[in-house]
Amino acid sequence: MSTTGVKIVLDTNILIAIIGRKSPYRWIFDEIIDGGIILCVSNEIILEYKEILQKKAGKVVASNMIGFFTIHPYVEKFEPFYKFQLITHDNDDNKFVDCAIAANASCIVTNDKHFNEVKQHKFPKVNVLSISEFENKFRR
Repeated sequence: MSTTGVKIVLDTNILIAIIGRKSPYRWIFDEIIDGGIILCVSNEIILEYKEILQKKAGKVVASNMIGFFTIHPYVEKFEPFYKFQLITHDNDDNKFVDCAIAANASCIVTNDKHFNEVKQHKFPKVNVLSISEFENKFRR
């Protein structure tokens, strides 16, 4: 696996926003394909991606994307051994935080307001960026 790009964790709402060919944020997915961005995932994250992609885009798209996440060299898999429970308003979102910590990711990209809770914790420090903040900081 290569570590040439910036390591990030994508909340599911952002994944949905970046995969469409006509999406203004498609550049993020293209950067993952090219290795400019390393996508960090866990089994829990992949299962959520699959569930939501099936609902939003159908089983074929979901299956193709899960295959992509499984074999692509710029998608790195991490299994967090510790649950930090930094988000109390939506416990399900903690899987993204724990993966970001285990992966030592630069940030979590999300537009979900529940992640604002993470910004209040000094330890462990997890950088949370909206998609527009991420674009301003990392778009080439």
